[in-house]
Amino acid sequence: MSLLLDRDRSLVVVIDVQGRLVGQVHRPELMLAGIDRLLRIADLFEVPVLLTEQYPQGLGPTEEGVLRRFEQLRVASERIEKTTFSCCGERFEEAVSRLRPGVPAARRQYVVAGIEAHVCVAQTVLGLLEAGSAVHVCWECVSGRGEEYRHWALERMRSAGAVITNHESAGFEWAGDKDHPRFKELSGLLRSGQIAT
Repeated sequence: MSLLLDRDRSLVVVIDVQGRLVGQVHRPELMLAGIDRLLRIADLFEVPVLLTEQYPQGLGPTEEGVLRRFEQLRVASERIEKTTFSCCGERFEEAVSRLRPGVPAARRQYVVAGIEAHVCVAQTVLGLLEAGSAVHVCWECVSGRGEEYRHWALERMRSAGAVITNHESAGFEWAGDKDHPRFKELSGLLRSGQIAT
């Protein structure tokens, strides 16, 4: 299996970026800016997006800016609610099958963003890896309640086999070539403002 992302097998998963949680995580501005650009890049390259919400009745809806960007997507997308910490399960699998029909788990490439790194993100990533899928976690699009929670969650996912990447790398891999018809748009988007680290 290729270690590079293939836009025809990729799917973006944005996990539980909900209002009450966003205010409690490490560097929320960095995460939100990264997710916004990841969604815009996915739209450019027609990579489907699945957005999840953890018990929204208690934790509230998806953060306003992320939800607005999600609702503007032209690419195939779905939004599902859950109560389990891991996204993996029957409803998730059904949604993925609609968004990426005919792509078996062993050929899927998930690009993951969201919160919290050490709970819902980690459990989802580990479950996807167990199912045989490739998982790329965008470090700047993932956060948790503190810097160490985030750091060690990323380390755990990397040790389990996930690729730790970023939204720019994903975009360049989906483009593959400077002559791709959407590359100029990608380049313009990435030049439109640096994300502080």
